[in-house]
Order: sequence, then C-alpha cells, then structure tokens
Amino acid sequence: MLRRLSACAALCAVAFAAFAQQPYFPGPVWQHRDPAQAGLDVSKLKDAIDFAIASESKAPRDQMQAFYQTFAAREPFGFAIGPFKPRGEPTGVIVRHGYIVAEWGEPARVDMAHSVTKSFLSSVIGIAYERGMIRSLDDPIYTYVPPILPYAPPSGSDKADRLGHADLLTPFETSHNRTITWDHALRQTSDWEGTLWGKPDWADRPSDQRDEWLTRKRNASGTTYKYNDVRVNALALAALNVWRRPLPQVLKETLMDPIGASGKWRWMGYENSWVVMDGVAMQSVSGGGHWGGGMFIDAYDMARFGYLTLRQGKWGERQLLSREWVQRALTPTRAEPTYGFMNWFLNTDRKLYPSAPASAFAHIGNGVNMVYVDPEHDLVAVVRWIENREIDGFLARLLAAVKN
Repeated sequence: MLRRLSACAALCAVAFAAFAQQPYFPGPVWQHRDPAQAGLDVSKLKDAIDFAIASESKAPRDQMQAFYQTFAAREPFGFAIGPFKPRGEPTGVIVRHGYIVAEWGEPARVDMAHSVTKSFLSSVIGIAYERGMIRSLDDPIYTYVPPILPYAPPSGSDKADRLGHADLLTPFETSHNRTITWDHALRQTSDWEGTLWGKPDWADRPSDQRDEWLTRKRNASGTTYKYNDVRVNALALAALNVWRRPLPQVLKETLMDPIGASGKWRWMGYENSWVVMDGVAMQSVSGGGHWGGGMFIDAYDMARFGYLTLRQGKWGERQLLSREWVQRALTPTRAEPTYGFMNWFLNTDRKLYPSAPASAFAHIGNGVNMVYVDPEHDLVAVVRWIENREIDGFLARLLAAVKN
C-alpha cells in the first residue's frame, strides 16, 4: 500500500525539494515517491487510507441496483436510459507535488464517476469560451442553439402517430429559458424548464409539493440554486451545438491527451440522446450517471484531471484551461456559496469540509467519487466509494499526515 523509503532517501529529499519549487508534471507513466520523502507521516497516512477503506459506501456495488434503490425509487420517470456498470473495491490515489505517494483498491479499474462528469463538461465549455466560440458567459444560451433534429431511425409505425409531436428540439425557446445565460447554467441557477430525453425537469429530485410540479412559478434565472441533471443535460446539448462535434472527442483532444490520460476512459450519453448535426448522427452526452451514462474512468486519470485543476489549468508549458476560467470556476455562486461552476465544490468558510482549508475544493460525484484538490498542501486525493458523511473524517486524517 505504502512504498518503503529507499536507501537514497536523503539525496532524493533534496531533489524532491527542488521539484517542489518548480512544479513537476507527470509523464505518460506516473512517478512514485515514498510518503516520508514527500513530507507525509507514514503511519498517519496509513490511518487515513484504512479509514477510507473501512468507510466504504453502503450502497450496492451494482450501480444499476443502487440507482433503482435510490433515485428511481422516489422520482417520476425514474427508469434507466444509459449504461451502468458494477463498481470495484474502495479505491484511492494520493498525489503530492505531482508524484503518487499512496494508492489502494483498484486504481486502474474503469468505473462510473457519476457527477464528476460535470467538471469535464464545464471544462469543454470553458475551452469554447477561451476560443471565442462563446463570446460572453452572460450571453443567453438560446442565441447559440438553433432548432435541433433528433436522430430517429426509420420505423414501420404509421407516420400519423407522430401528428402533434414537434419535429425539432428547441430547448431554450420558452420565455423563461430565453433568459438563461451560460453562467446561470454552469452554476445550476437557471431553473430551466422542459423535458429532455424523456425526463421532465421537475422529475429530478422533485419537491414534496406534487401539485406544484407543473404549475409553480419559475424563479428568475440566477437567483435560486437547484442541483438538477435534466438541466445539466440541456447544457451538454447546448455545448454540442457550439462545438458541432461529439464532446468526448473535444475533451480527448483538448484536455485528456495533453495531460497524459490513458485511452481507457469513455464519456457516454443515453440510448435516446442522439441528434443529427451537419448530416452526422451524434450522441449528446450526459452530465453524470443519474439515469446511466456519464464518465467511465479510472482513478489515475481522475487524479491527472485533479492535478490539472490544482495547477490552475496548466500542464507543463501549456495552459490548457485559462487561469481566468479556473478563477471563475472557483468563485462562489451567490445562491450557493459552496458551489462554483459545475462540478467545482468549494470549501467556502470551511462549510463543506471543516477539517480542510477554505482554499480547498473538490470535484464530486455520487458513489461517493471525489477528487479533492488542496493548493495549500499541494495535494490531490482521489477517493472512490466512500460514505459521504465520512469524507471530512478522511480529510482530517489525511491532512494530519502532512508534516511540511
């Protein structure tokens, strides 16, 4: 689990101090360092890892079974429309100064990352913004999204059965949806209304007031925070229309290949989220695994993405995500101060994780899947399949291991 201190520890420690001054970026193969060499207490680090393993999520390892026992059990239209995959053992990777100092479980295993996917989605939107494809984040999204043709393979049904059904998707054309900006959607304050891929917006984490599901007055865009995957998927569809290319291809070229990620990750959508664009059928990907799909990825690649965000979007000599974008992503949302852009969870006033610095942040998904990023300690921790209520306890133990 933990690597032993080598005979040349003293010499390596000097070299490591030099690397710490000049940030190290891993190549295609991760380099490992002994925890003590990286300024960590070996015994306390082991205690943190043992705690994470003992705090394994109590949800079924079969992710489809877990879905039908949670979201699907309490939400209308709660049937799966994307792929699920049984998960592996409690897993983690700890990175200090760019080197792996500890790992456990099955870090090379590809599993669902659930809503960590949202951080990849916001990143490809960020790159579109940096390239001028999105002129301003305060622009209404509807000005970028023309009517969309769903992909519908020929069928033997009577065409009259489609009478009254819209031929095209217009997800941002209601009077309310026309007020939604990119910033609103990225911060989950849009209150977008509609149905997408067979899921009404009100069916995701519905309120107890069932008589208001279809009748309540919309909140002004930007004023109210609501974590809602239907709205995230609408944003993904908008981003697809900006790029005019499948978003997994965009992510691979702009981020994952440059940071040295493996070729094993996959970003998936739904069985019915296909559209025709420029004469080509493309799948609009999902922002998580709520109804299946989302990012399927191993812990090593998650750690690389976390390290990219630790370094404020820089990898080696390349600025892959602009510092401006990273700072926007780390700016608290007025309606929810522990949320930046999706899915950058902030430790504003240490409300999210009392044991961690206020400057720390995390990319978080169901499971729990967490990429913890700590600039103060130059630390990234990927922790998969831990109980949500135990995360702060893990962080307390991990940070207690940091000596310098």
